[in-house]
Order: sequence, then C-alpha cells, then structure tokens
Amino acid sequence: MDPEERSSENEPSARPGSSRREFLGRTVRGGALIAATTVLGNELRSPEDQAASRTNNPPKNPAADLSQTTADLLADKLVEWGVSVVFGLPGDKIGYILDAIRRREDRIQFVLVHHEEGAAFMASGYAKYTGKLGVCISTAGPGAVHLLNGLYDAKFDGAPVLAITGAPPRALLGTRFTQGVDTISLFDDVTNGVYNEQITGPSHLLSVIDVARRAALARRGVAHLSFPADVQLKSLVGDDESLGVDVQHGAAAGWIPHIEFPPPDAVRAAADLLNAGRRTALLVGQGALGATTEVEAIADRCGAPVVKAFLGKTVIADTSPYSTGGIGEFGTTASSAAMEACDTLLIAGSTMPWLHYYPKPGQARIVQIDRDPTRVGLRVAVDVPIVGDVRRTLTELLPLLETQADRSFLSQIQGRMAEWNQAMQRIETSTKMPLQPQVVARQVSELLAPDALVACDCGSNTFFAARHISMVPTQKLAVGGNLSTMACGLPFVIAAQFAFPNRQCVAFVGDGGFTMLMGEFATAAKYKLPIKVVVLKNNHYSRIVSENNALGIPPFATELQPIDFVRVAEACGGVGFACARPEEVGPALAAAWRISDRPALVEATIDNDADVSPPDAYFASMRGT
Repeated sequence: MDPEERSSENEPSARPGSSRREFLGRTVRGGALIAATTVLGNELRSPEDQAASRTNNPPKNPAADLSQTTADLLADKLVEWGVSVVFGLPGDKIGYILDAIRRREDRIQFVLVHHEEGAAFMASGYAKYTGKLGVCISTAGPGAVHLLNGLYDAKFDGAPVLAITGAPPRALLGTRFTQGVDTISLFDDVTNGVYNEQITGPSHLLSVIDVARRAALARRGVAHLSFPADVQLKSLVGDDESLGVDVQHGAAAGWIPHIEFPPPDAVRAAADLLNAGRRTALLVGQGALGATTEVEAIADRCGAPVVKAFLGKTVIADTSPYSTGGIGEFGTTASSAAMEACDTLLIAGSTMPWLHYYPKPGQARIVQIDRDPTRVGLRVAVDVPIVGDVRRTLTELLPLLETQADRSFLSQIQGRMAEWNQAMQRIETSTKMPLQPQVVARQVSELLAPDALVACDCGSNTFFAARHISMVPTQKLAVGGNLSTMACGLPFVIAAQFAFPNRQCVAFVGDGGFTMLMGEFATAAKYKLPIKVVVLKNNHYSRIVSENNALGIPPFATELQPIDFVRVAEACGGVGFACARPEEVGPALAAAWRISDRPALVEATIDNDADVSPPDAYFASMRGT
C-alpha cells in the first residue's frame, strides 16, 4: 500500500505541562508498572485521543502525521514491509505496540501463543520456510528471556528474524524495577553481528527501523529492538530527539536480496581442480537449496554422487540417481563410502558438523562454495575457497567442467545405495512388535503431498525422518539444525501453515520434544490450522539413552511419565488418533489426513529399543531384520 493513501488517525500527543518528575513520583508511590504506564498514558493522552486510539482507521505517511506514536510507526513499518503475521504474547510493557497492531489487524495478524519460546520458534520457522523476515514479540523480563532458545535456532541456521521486546519506562531503568531485565545485554550474543538497539523515541525509530530489517535479511540472523513502555506512547509532535524538519530520515523499506558473484579466477581454479579428480563427490547443504538443476548437472558432468547434509535434504530428491541420502550419525553407508573413497570433494552451501565423516587429512582436494566467508574452511581444510552465491557459482562453473568418462566411482556408490535401500525397505515394512518407528516414517512419507512442508524435532525422530522419509525439491523441511534443539517441531509446523495456508503441513516429532511446548497444539486449534502432528511415543528420551550407551555409562533420568496424547489433542480442541501395531498405522494416518478444519495428531507407540546407531551399525542391524 502506498503510504500516501493511508487515511489520517488522531493519535495521542503530548499535553502541555507534562512532568516527568510528577510521573516518576506517582510511579514510585504506586509501586507497580501498571500504575506507571497508566499515569504516563494520562499525561500524554487527552480523552479525545484515547477514544481515537480505539478506531481502526489506517494512518498516513508519518511525515504527514506528526501525532503518530512510536508504536504506530512500528506497526506501520511492519505493514509496509509486507509482514503478514507476528507471533507473540501480550504484556503491560508491550501493550501499546500490541494495541497499534490491533488497530491494523485487517493488514497484519497477531498470533497469540502459549509460550514466548514458541513465538520465537514460529518466527524462525516462518523465516526458514519462506526466506522472509519472521517477527516475534514479547513483554520485558521473563517474556524476553523465553524468546532466546528460538532466537538461537534462527541464529544458528541463518534465519532472518526481528525480535521486538518491551522494557520498563526509561526513568525506571537500572532501578531493579519489575521485569527490568537488561534485554540489550541479554540479546548481545544472539544478535551478534546483526542488530541490537533500544529505541528512545519515534524519531530514533524512523532512523533505525529499516536498518534493523535489512541487517536481519542481509546477515541472515536475529535483529532485536527494545521499546521502553513510555517510548511506545511518545509522538513525533515535539519529539526532543527530532533532527529537524529539514533533515530526512534514512529509509529503504524495499529489500532486494544480494547475489554474491564468485571471483572468475576462483571459479577457474575450482574447475581445474575438479577436472583433475577421478573420484569426485558433492556435499550439499542448506545453501544449495534452489539449485537442484545445477547440482544434478554438476554431478552428471563429474560422475559424482551427491551427499546431503540434513538441512540440504531437499536440494535434490532422495530418489535421484545421484543422491546418497544423508551424512553423519543419521546418514547412510553410501554417503560414508563416498566421503571415504573420494579424491575430490565439492562442498556447496554446507558446514556439516559431523567432523569424522569428512575425508581424512591428505585424502582429497576440496573446493568449498559459500556466501558467508566465515564459513569457508570452518570444518575441513579447503584448497579452493569460493565466496559466492551457490547457484550462481555452479552455473558459472558448469561450462568449465569436462565430462568424466569413467563412471565407475559413481556406479560403485550407487550400488551401495541400492543395498542400503533394500535393507531399509525391510524394516519399513516390518510386521514385528513392538511397532517399529521406521514403519510410521515410511507411511508418513507416502502420504506427503508433492509440495508438503515438513518439520522435525531433534532426537530419535530425526534419525527416522532423515533415513525413512523421502523428500523432493518441491517440498520444504525445517528442523532444529545446528542448535539441535528439541521442542521446535510443533511451532515450526504452525508457522508453516500460517505462511502457506493451502499447503499440507506435517510435523514428525518425538514425545520428549513435543511435550516441551505441547501447549502450542492449542494455538493451532485456536486458529483452526489443519496441521498434522505425528508423535513417536516411547516414554523415553531414547536418543539420550543411545548417547549414554555410546559413552559407556548406564542410562539415567531418561524415562518419561506416559501421556495420553490423543486426549491432550482433544482437550486442546483438535482431534487425535492412536496406533500401536503395524496394521493400525495406515488407518490412523489416513484418518488424521482427512481432517481439514482443525489440527490432527497421531500417537504412534513405538519400540523403545529401536536402533538409532551410526550408518554402518544401523545397516548391519537392518540387514538382519
């Protein structure tokens, strides 16, 4: 919407005679922030203005409407940017911003969550699925603290997020006032290298708001803005921080993603190295998403198998003749064999963290492409580093590559992959009891729409999803990747459904992670989101059990209190189905998939001893199934 087309709104302005000393005195005597904000509101707002604030008339361009408050300017900026949804929880120290959003709810939706951690995960998930800015909001103190885990997920996986928090009135900062956490210091690490600022007034906001957004998008991380309660009500009229009417605020609401062009000399050096190789492999990650055609063309030209980090699962289809599936602890034997035998490796958009699965020192010559120079060489020594957009770099690299006539290395790895798939099919169709989680994963995979959006938690469910849910490039996957956090699967799938209302959205989670933010299932019910949530239930932190076993120590404190998730789903306003035998899985999933007006949950009670071992041991175990 053109800002000039917005109609005027009579917003609060400062009344002559306002006294900060009087306000502070009343606040201290009142002893509570609600008194502080009420007095502040009365000092700044006339009865006519208070009545006007309850209207829904959209505001004008701020340059033409000096009565606008900081809260109004922020809400208008969100609308101007095209932000369609904000996730969060209300509170007295963020109340005026929430009110500004309320008065614009025909243009921007506020999603009320049950826990601020869920809001941050939703903002991160929204950014991961869309590539757009995710926005979350919380009050001061505990609300801001609760955001941190979800914000760290965004930081670690390069998801652009704007976090908005409240703060006590400026006159009370540093006085140990209620919820007076120093959020700027608190968020210093999670926003490091991006943006972190406390807003002092409307003029200040106009100077920095676009900067914060551009920083989050350009640096693919978390930007944070903190708003003291009194600042939210401060209007442009008489703003003592104004730069003057003859000074224009810097602004650039539009955003055009920067495509990093690779240096031609580096591309030529990479081509020379790859042309000299005889056993070339590709390792692709999140940075290669959207480069399906280019990756497969390079693989075909070089006769190279394509190993996929989990965040790059949908770079090429799991069924592609070049794909060896995942790598690392929940990877495949084919991927391990490719990395162990290659003499040349092209890493495209990945910093896969499983260090022992890279080629051994001196084994292979390595090219790495990444848009972020700080990631190049982060995991393994690189011979030719290229800083550039992955897709653009591969496009420029392809014409310089010679066709590898000897396809024996690719054929060898394809043979290993065929053996792997045969072993996996046996466990995926097993009829033994207790129910094997691989059976559930396979049947979920078969029900996924071609453009489905999938979310996973971190835990044993991640192993089964990585190995037994087959995905294609037209689908999207969001996981708690480099942070490896639990609890993210449900908030992610909620964000996915808000971002893409007409697409199938499925969460594949474990009972441990699901229970951490289980209240968000009620959020899905409140907004009638037709998400599907498949919960693998074994009443244990089974991944921690396997980790303890690997460390040679007995499992301790890993058994969970059993929960009837079907009843939980129904109590929240959704619907639930249960399965505990192989023949029950299909009907339970089919019933859940038919639900279209509310969230549906499938509780699958599985074998607690299901194997989650590394590739070689897992393959040997599955062959004996």
